[in-house]
Amino acid sequence: MSDVGAGILGFVGMSALAGVLVTAAVTPALAVTGMAANNSIQMFENLPGYLEIDELAQKSTIYAIKPDGSPSPMASFYDENREEVALEYVSQYLKDAAVAGEDPRFYEHGGVDIAGTVRGALNTVLTDNTQGGSSITQQYVKNVLVNNDMNKATTEEERVAAWEQHTETSIDRKLKEMRYAITLEKEYSKDEILRGYLNIAAFGGTVYGVQTAAQYYFKTNAHEITLPQAASLIAIVNNPEKFRLDYPDSETNGAATVVDGETVPYAANKDRRDYILGEMLKEKKITQEEHDAAVATPVQPVISEPTSGCQASPVYAFFCDYVTWEIKNKFDDPATDKDEGAALLKRGGLDIYTTIDMDLQNEATSALNDNVPKVAEGVDIGGSVVSVEVGTGRILAMAQNKDYSSDPTVLETGKNFSAVNYNARHNYGGSSGFQPGSTFKVFTLAEWLNEGHSVNEAVDARKRSNWGTFNDSCNGPVNVDGWDPRNDSGEQGGYWTALQNTVNSYNTGFVAMAKQLDLCGIKKTATALMSDGRADGGELGTPASEPSWTFQPSAVLGTEEVAPISMATAFAAIAGKGVSCTPIAIDKITDAKGEAIAPPKSECTQAVTADVAAAMDYAMQRVMTSGTGSSSLYSMDTSDTPMIGKTGTTDNAEATWMSGASTRVATVVGVYNVTGHVNLRDTYFDAGEAATLRHNIWPRVMDVANRKYPGESFPEPKNEYLNAPQVSVPDVLGLAPEAAQKALEAAGFGWTMDGDVDSAQPKGTIGSQNPSGTASKGSVISLKISTGNSGKIQVPDVTGQPADLAEAALTAAGFRVERREEDTDDPTQIGMVISQSPDAGESTKRGDRVTITVGRLGNGNGNGSPEAG
Repeated sequence: MSDVGAGILGFVGMSALAGVLVTAAVTPALAVTGMAANNSIQMFENLPGYLEIDELAQKSTIYAIKPDGSPSPMASFYDENREEVALEYVSQYLKDAAVAGEDPRFYEHGGVDIAGTVRGALNTVLTDNTQGGSSITQQYVKNVLVNNDMNKATTEEERVAAWEQHTETSIDRKLKEMRYAITLEKEYSKDEILRGYLNIAAFGGTVYGVQTAAQYYFKTNAHEITLPQAASLIAIVNNPEKFRLDYPDSETNGAATVVDGETVPYAANKDRRDYILGEMLKEKKITQEEHDAAVATPVQPVISEPTSGCQASPVYAFFCDYVTWEIKNKFDDPATDKDEGAALLKRGGLDIYTTIDMDLQNEATSALNDNVPKVAEGVDIGGSVVSVEVGTGRILAMAQNKDYSSDPTVLETGKNFSAVNYNARHNYGGSSGFQPGSTFKVFTLAEWLNEGHSVNEAVDARKRSNWGTFNDSCNGPVNVDGWDPRNDSGEQGGYWTALQNTVNSYNTGFVAMAKQLDLCGIKKTATALMSDGRADGGELGTPASEPSWTFQPSAVLGTEEVAPISMATAFAAIAGKGVSCTPIAIDKITDAKGEAIAPPKSECTQAVTADVAAAMDYAMQRVMTSGTGSSSLYSMDTSDTPMIGKTGTTDNAEATWMSGASTRVATVVGVYNVTGHVNLRDTYFDAGEAATLRHNIWPRVMDVANRKYPGESFPEPKNEYLNAPQVSVPDVLGLAPEAAQKALEAAGFGWTMDGDVDSAQPKGTIGSQNPSGTASKGSVISLKISTGNSGKIQVPDVTGQPADLAEAALTAAGFRVERREEDTDDPTQIGMVISQSPDAGESTKRGDRVTITVGRLGNGNGNGSPEAG
């Protein structure tokens, strides 16, 4: 017997069997009588009958929230672009076209149309052209089975296998569909099945369901579709790739037909459309006039491209990409290789409402576009802006100077494109990070205060190459002899306070501060404030690729590669009373049913105490008003808003940063080499020197932030964090100058040699020191060489000292002391010596009187007298 003959018998036999089985299933009483009781019925009844209908795969949409509170679509993601609608929302034309064109006896049969099944089987075998012959219920069953398995699939291989399993041409598949269809008709009404069919049907490519098809092909809605449009859409269902309307000139993948050697767009779709119109007329669903007018109407699609993927929203693209990573990181199971998060995003019908502030984002994008080119000759230039809300971790802006694309072909050909989010950490679609330069110094300042030092305590910040050994409680002492860091403007250093080091960003000052601290403490404090380590996933000091490395002293100057968003998190913590909140991009998620799904939550921890944060704010406000951040502050319209900040420039100015915050919003701006080593101080764009562009961008973003999120004053720091500890000054009178200098240095003091003085001390030795007795730790002691003449002595400098200590020092030097008080509104001067007479350094006799003026709390009128009543 030939293959064709066998096929005919097989399909005809199946169809005949189906007829018997369907009859038996629909009227069980006949089976009992023996009319159709045979082994085939038993086999059919043993097939699974209950069909579980999973949720349909639906597109997920990411939204920004407009200032008026309404959602604004940012991007959509889908395997199947679908929007489910109620049957009442679907045009009667569409419903009638579907029934007339696909299953005219839909409302009469019990799930299987025997005539259609036989006809389809014969056509398939005789013409080698597969024809379904399946009822609408059977087609719905097939699509449900595909959808169910697709929902379980997490790899492309599993998705392909699911499709092939449920679409192969086989008797076994057809019988199962029939069994399911018969059972389905007993559980659901015809209208419920038709609704399911119209929402699940494929309309070519990734377009599924009549609502999305109406929008895509005709830029209208399912309830507004016209008669010829409805017939054209239902035509597509018969063969989605052949009859689709978005490839007008393609014979193999579109709706074109060649007539007399010429390609006729949409001819194939029109033929099928007109057939459906004829069936609708035959079934009396439309009038002859309606039919004729529809047939005379040309097929005229109006393709409305869907907004698929983050590239569909250029202003928000990199933030959008961050959101997708947040979904994937939350829902992926780390114990498996399956991408549950990605599958949920593409099939779960999520509505994702994000944290982005549209005004802030637009300004960040505009400021970058105005200053940092996407592509530049001779330098792989990068620019980024990220803003987070203080106290919540909500990302308010995230932008960079590139166009987003994840298409490898586009990335290879266009240098202005990138798929890497410069602001993000590696596990959120980011790079391996960038060196933040001096912005990293804020962590040494934090640990300086943590370990009991004050902002007005000085250190020996003289430039040298023998810094020696640094303490590290985690990994043991670290020796860095031969390391010779320099200051950006060439300063040779001196005895500088932590405040001076911060305001002026002195490298040697911060190295000297770190020398007195625990490197492990600096590392832990930095990690706590950033809520993270290196951008590549490693700990600070330990790249992911080099697990044996440790945190080095050079790290205090910003050599660690971190993500800008981590620095923004840290600055938000410093501005937010020491509370560090992990960044989040999503406020709310709902599923396809509108039910809430818990979004990723920000985790907030007390990274440093509120008192330490207040002292940091005190120093970092002065960076803005009188230090390296003033270039940004004085470019602002809202410069009266209290702000903290810190600039950063790496070696050879390969990366430059401006980071800062109000009490409400923290913003980090970077301009840097993405790859390569070009000095940005030698690089110029239309907007100016590349190294200074950060000061053009940061003010614009923070001006918008300050208007929308008005900042308040920062808390006043406690005195112990402002005033340097008072410690005993070694008595070096009578010592040789070199011995005196060594003694002072050993005690943590600096010194200056300030000429000669008449003194009872031997000639050539130290004849006077100022101050003496006690002084602020790290302060500079003025030394003078004795002339050997003992007639007069110099008055020591006691200004700025507590009154009791000042009086003790003067008494010890042989003077009588008289106190006076003066009102002051400065809390740091209360109980402190404001002035003295004679002035420090003046020569006078032992036993002479020295008057000290001590500050006391003022009464508000500024003149020391009671207010007039």
